[in-house]
Amino acid sequence: MRDYVAVDIGASSGRLVRGELQDGQLSLQEIHRFDNGFSERDGHCYWDIDHLYREILRGLQQAKQLGIENCTLGIDTWAVDYALLDGKGERIGEVYAYRDSRTLEAVPQVHEIHPFARIYEKTGIQHLPFNTLYQLFAHDREEQAKAEQILLVPDYLYYLLSGRRISEMTNASTTALLNLQTREYDPGLLELLGLPRSKFPVLTEPGTRLGKIKPELVRDYGLPECELIVAATHDTASAVLGVPASGDSWAYLSSGTWSLIGVERQTPLATAEAMERNYTNEWGAYGTYRFLKNIMGMWLIQEVRKDYDKQHSYAELVELAEEVSPFRSLIDCNDDRFLNPANMTEEIRRFCAATGQPVPDTPGEVARCIFDSLALSYDVYLKEFERLTGQKPETLHIVGGGANNGLLCQWTADVSGIQVEAGPTESTALGNLLVQMISSGAIRDIGEGRELIRRSFPIQTYVPRGTNADPITEARKRFVNLLAR
Repeated sequence: MRDYVAVDIGASSGRLVRGELQDGQLSLQEIHRFDNGFSERDGHCYWDIDHLYREILRGLQQAKQLGIENCTLGIDTWAVDYALLDGKGERIGEVYAYRDSRTLEAVPQVHEIHPFARIYEKTGIQHLPFNTLYQLFAHDREEQAKAEQILLVPDYLYYLLSGRRISEMTNASTTALLNLQTREYDPGLLELLGLPRSKFPVLTEPGTRLGKIKPELVRDYGLPECELIVAATHDTASAVLGVPASGDSWAYLSSGTWSLIGVERQTPLATAEAMERNYTNEWGAYGTYRFLKNIMGMWLIQEVRKDYDKQHSYAELVELAEEVSPFRSLIDCNDDRFLNPANMTEEIRRFCAATGQPVPDTPGEVARCIFDSLALSYDVYLKEFERLTGQKPETLHIVGGGANNGLLCQWTADVSGIQVEAGPTESTALGNLLVQMISSGAIRDIGEGRELIRRSFPIQTYVPRGTNADPITEARKRFVNLLAR
């Protein structure tokens, strides 16, 4: 029996999770959990990357106390954000958070030089104002010139632990700098940024073995002997690997701070219509592509909960929402006003007032507005997937924290007319662990890994009830009109 440890860090929290494979079952044990979040200083948003590193070391110390002497270790985090390293390997400056507003002026400037249609043709990556392409264009040129190399956040954390510099491919693809045809950094886009290829480390596949954690870290902090294995470092890539699906007729919804809804493909789909509808082709592990749509997900309810001073748990907000009539008020979840507002609740109310809808007043009404709008968003994009790919998903797998929201899961099944399989919630950590197990020879491939997850963890099935056909039809029309306004 071998220990595998996943470092899984999202926008609001991080965790170290132990995986053990025994008698054909995979079990998880949370070793350490810690908070994450960006802070605002001098008009900019920054991550506390040193805090994350310290918490990883603290988690590994706790792993040693649990009796873990030897293990493999993989890291995944969110995408697009980066650290600059100088010639001595030291970090230059702070790590900007993607919700920082510095790219707003950069986007039109980039597109004036390099039209988005050309960027999409090369990369197949959706337009998001915080893509690394725009962040680097907006970055202080003097500071950037001092950088010997640029590492995305999980690559930087691997570097701190190992001294090795990599550019893991699933996360690197989200930068909008990789060319789909050459499968390398695109020279024209690097020229646009004034950056040579040498600023980025070699592209590295998930499953690559990086070697041992630095001996001085093991000695000074009392850590286990860890072999570092490159996970699919983009948390969405790991989450999709952790989807307990079989066959070909399925879609996934990774439901966390963001809702990432899509299908797994063997080839990208970077057509003009996919570009117009802003679908992305992120690279996945083992030769796959994640053809997906980004939707502002649980960020909406996370911020609303903060607006109410966290008086209600998430479960209580779901219960309050269940008491409210459905489809009373709806929002366009991807409206830019919801990206980082000063007060999410007030922003939702302003949207509803501006669109002539009842203004949600109570926490339950605001929560219901969010959940209804998310379910309708999923329905819209599932139908678009069918049109764009020519394939109709028969099952939607919801993984991540949103799989615990029974109201939203059932409502998604009812609205979309597709069976929903919810769980496991820890799919990101599971996908991270599967790559480690494949690399170390414990399992053969991702198909065996997904079967292992199906055997090992409970999955809740939600069948479309078909009891509210008329209200759903009318709500769909209202929602489509909102999106088209």
